[in-house]
Amino acid sequence: MTTMLLRSGRVIDPAARTDRVGDVLVRDGKVVEVGEAVAAPDGAEIIDATGLIVGPGFIDLHSHTHSIAGHRLQAMDGVTTALDLEAGVAPVDTAYARAAAEGRPLNYGFSASWGIARAAALIGLTPDATFVQGLAVLDDPEWQRSSSPAELRSWLSFLEDEIADGALGIGILLGYAPQSDPAEFLATAALAARAGVPTYTHVRELVEADARTPIDGSTEIVRAAIETGAHMHHCHVNSTSRRHIDRVLGMIERSRAEGAPVTLETYPYGAGSTGIGAFFLAPERLSAWGITPRDIMIVETGERVRDLNELAALRAKDPGMLCVVHFLDEEQSADAALVRRSLAFPDSIVASDAMPIVWPSADGAVTESAQWPLPPGARVHPRNAGTFAKALRLMVRESGAWDWVEAFRRCSYLPARVLDSATSAAAAKGRLDVGADADIVVLDPATITDRATFTDPIRPSLGVRHLIVAGESVVRDGGIRVDAFPGRPVRGTPR
Repeated sequence: MTTMLLRSGRVIDPAARTDRVGDVLVRDGKVVEVGEAVAAPDGAEIIDATGLIVGPGFIDLHSHTHSIAGHRLQAMDGVTTALDLEAGVAPVDTAYARAAAEGRPLNYGFSASWGIARAAALIGLTPDATFVQGLAVLDDPEWQRSSSPAELRSWLSFLEDEIADGALGIGILLGYAPQSDPAEFLATAALAARAGVPTYTHVRELVEADARTPIDGSTEIVRAAIETGAHMHHCHVNSTSRRHIDRVLGMIERSRAEGAPVTLETYPYGAGSTGIGAFFLAPERLSAWGITPRDIMIVETGERVRDLNELAALRAKDPGMLCVVHFLDEEQSADAALVRRSLAFPDSIVASDAMPIVWPSADGAVTESAQWPLPPGARVHPRNAGTFAKALRLMVRESGAWDWVEAFRRCSYLPARVLDSATSAAAAKGRLDVGADADIVVLDPATITDRATFTDPIRPSLGVRHLIVAGESVVRDGGIRVDAFPGRPVRGTPR
């Protein structure tokens, strides 16, 4: 393993809330010394970090980009660990084995997939350990319905087995089956509580968007935390709450003050991305979201949906077709303020919701590339490339709402703490002291910024000078090392 000395950087440890100039010595994938004037061992690789910030690499709890190309974009955004926890995959053992065989630049991990478990029990789906499999059945009402007692037992048992196989908790796409029985959600939370793992939930519709919803989505996640004691993680609170974010955040704040184990994440964009067959994108549902077909862009073509008829046709043709949904207009000051408020909320975690990258071609769309720079023509939401740099730009460089210690708390330390009950591996992540994993980002505080846009979504972020994963450089001097695949699995530790 490489021995590496990061010399004279501004070293930030969000666990101890320290910010000081010093050196960091890395050996065998671990931080072995932090201090001033650390002696360089013979043969050590020296990185001059003068004027740069050295901190624990960012941990993305919500990344659906299971590819080398996607990991490299996220590496340039400061991410050292990319986890698919909201949707999850199944079987997790297959997903971990596949990633290990192919190699990954970043650390990786998966939750147990509630959606796939239900689809296996309710429609006979054979899980293939891919994210796109879940997209393909988005419009099938059979897996979205409530379960019979036998079906419920079947898919709960499936989830229990996945946790035993190393899943990092349970990912619950409740927003894609929002008419299902709330008792099933409580049963899932109770299972998580017994297993001692978190749940990661895309909540069902808010009451403001659907008065017929069985229960308000954000109320439900708080109720489950209180009634079962499970750690309930509220995924992308900004996109599910939209213009009702203040009401939702206020409720979460009150529940946490009373001891409810609820955490939350957000991303710094006014647009989301999903499969066009999603329940909430049905033509008759758009008005509840305050959007029109023109607010939906097809990822593969970059074209906006013309009208309700075209939306219906696209959903029927390919429900898994990726699209971008503009639910807020960041050019409007009021909407931009909503984005910032979700980031500023106490202990709100930054997470990307990164999606598969698509290169359209005459022979069919491609979702992987080993080239760097990535070949042109790719389509995806810009959050794949720019989430963390944009959050730092908005909250540190432009508004001063966070200092750098707080920024690393939101991007590194707090995400690791969400994982503490699921895996013993979390204890060495999200901090920068002796014994910590050598997952480290070195960034320029004066220049860190996002560059990806909706028309040019794979422009890497600027300002990440070095990125170290498991003690090995993935980004060196601002460029990707194409031969670096040091990513390691982050697996659950069964009780």
